[in-house]
Amino acid sequence: MTTRRDFIKLSTMLTTGLVVEPTSFLFKDQHVGLGLYTMRNELAKDVKGTLSRVAELGFTQVETFGYNGKFWNLSATEFLALLKSLKLTSPSGHYYPAGFFMANGWEDKWKAAADDAALVGQKYIVVPWMEESYRKSLDNYKKLAVHFSKAAEISKQKGLGFAYHNHDFEFESINGQTGFDILLKETSPSVKFEMDVYWVRFAGKDPVELIKRNPGRFPLWHVKDMDKTSKKYFTEVGNGVIDFKKLFANAKTSGMKYFFVEQDNSPGSPFDSIKQSIGYLKKNIVK
Repeated sequence: MTTRRDFIKLSTMLTTGLVVEPTSFLFKDQHVGLGLYTMRNELAKDVKGTLSRVAELGFTQVETFGYNGKFWNLSATEFLALLKSLKLTSPSGHYYPAGFFMANGWEDKWKAAADDAALVGQKYIVVPWMEESYRKSLDNYKKLAVHFSKAAEISKQKGLGFAYHNHDFEFESINGQTGFDILLKETSPSVKFEMDVYWVRFAGKDPVELIKRNPGRFPLWHVKDMDKTSKKYFTEVGNGVIDFKKLFANAKTSGMKYFFVEQDNSPGSPFDSIKQSIGYLKKNIVK
């Protein structure tokens, strides 16, 4: 039975902000996704078997990569059927790199990719990479900003969001500016970003500060950790230096809708690594 004294005590705690919701309740019933690039070698050998094990570990969403008109030799319809059979969904996919947009006539090929993405059920279509030959020129970033804005409009017509996935090089200074700043400022608001928190940190930036300066621009996250050595290598989520509790506390400001565990390289089996990562997230971030 709640006494008047208990009620007054609880009211005082609420007023002064002393009642803090447990971290494990930051997100309830949040889907945990996996960036399938982590499993690239396994997928090359056995698509169905790999996805089956991913689902068994508790992942409910996957982000595709390597699209070449098909998904691991499966048509969009066939791939969707496989996902459904495993109770998986794919809200996001990596498609063509930045150089794709520098060639004439990219629009029709982009429309075809967007059609397949929509058929698979994806909500976002992502540019995953910028080739080295384009990175040192501010003019290239300016041209890409124009093309990305156009690609975002085409994607929107297909019911898709458009995003660019960062690495570290976009944050390098070029004549006092960075490529990332240009992409943020000179694209239309419909151009969003998939924030790879590891690479932001590797570039010497703070993911949370980046979010606060650009609210709503990061609906997708790659959740990966950086180890505590001077090498700053990839490690399982929760094993490194990145403060994921602080990061996820800013998810609303970010506009985050989906996040994907990713580990570019693992010390052993990637299945062991992603098991550790989802274990940390389920214990500390999502319920």
